[in-house]
Formats: sequence, structure tokens, C-alpha cells
Amino acid sequence: MKLPERINANWIDAQSDEDLLSAEGDLHKSFTKQDKAERTRRGAEYQLLRGPESLTGAWMRWSMVSNAVRLRGLRVRDRR
Repeated sequence: MKLPERINANWIDAQSDEDLLSAEGDLHKSFTKQDKAERTRRGAEYQLLRGPESLTGAWMRWSMVSNAVRLRGLRVRDRR
């Protein structure tokens, strides 16, 4: 799935449940990868919202879609 540069309520509303779950998984994977790298780089000084713009942007995109998934009553697949 091709994700837009800016995720907004109109885009979220236009997605089917399956597409929204797929987007949530892709965005979570991207955010987690960046988050782990920043935690490794910053160590004890790590703070999510004081991280680089790319990290906070990845968190915001994932967070918006994750919230929409929950509001629809969908269940995220196991990430193990």
C-alpha cells in the first residue's frame, strides 16, 4: 500500500478496515525501526518528543492510524 505523505482524517475515513490495518502495521514497523535506532544513539538521554523530526513524524503518523484502528474496534495483529 502506498501511504500519503500527510495522513489526515479524510484519508483514514476513505480506507477499508483491511487497508487501515495494513497501513497501521507498515507505520508501526517504520516507527519502531527509527525508535530503536534513536534509543541506541541517545541511550539514557532518549526522549521521544525531543528526537529528530523524522522520528516524531513517524510516531505521529503511526499514532493517528493506530487510534483510528482502535476507534473502529479493530484488532491489531500480533507483532511477535
